[in-house]
Amino acid sequence: MTIREIAEVLEAEWVCGEDCADQEIRYAFASDMMSDVLAYVELETILLTGLISSQAVRTAEMLDIPCLVFVRGKKPQEETVRRAKALGLCGLMTKCSMFEACGRLYAAGLNGIELAGGGPEDDDD
Repeated sequence: MTIREIAEVLEAEWVCGEDCADQEIRYAFASDMMSDVLAYVELETILLTGLISSQAVRTAEMLDIPCLVFVRGKKPQEETVRRAKALGLCGLMTKCSMFEACGRLYAAGLNGIELAGGGPEDDDD
């Protein structure tokens, strides 16, 4: 699925990076906790988040996430948009809740990341 198709499914507004709209995406991951994103995200993944600070962009940069989708109608801070533009990231903004956005993308055929073995909180130690 392309980022353009994702934008259509979510009825999203472009915040930045519309020039990468035809990039293919294989997975979606949704979280407001960047520690979870760091633990689980794979390549060719979009990040759906309600975190509108530049921390989301820094996380995307570290993991080569090509597109951030800001949910719940949240508008990213100016610094967030500035950093995303400087890095060539796509940014979308949707009025959908995170739950609804994930449901729409799943119904449209986009897969989530398979969590093999769980995270650190699942350790038996």
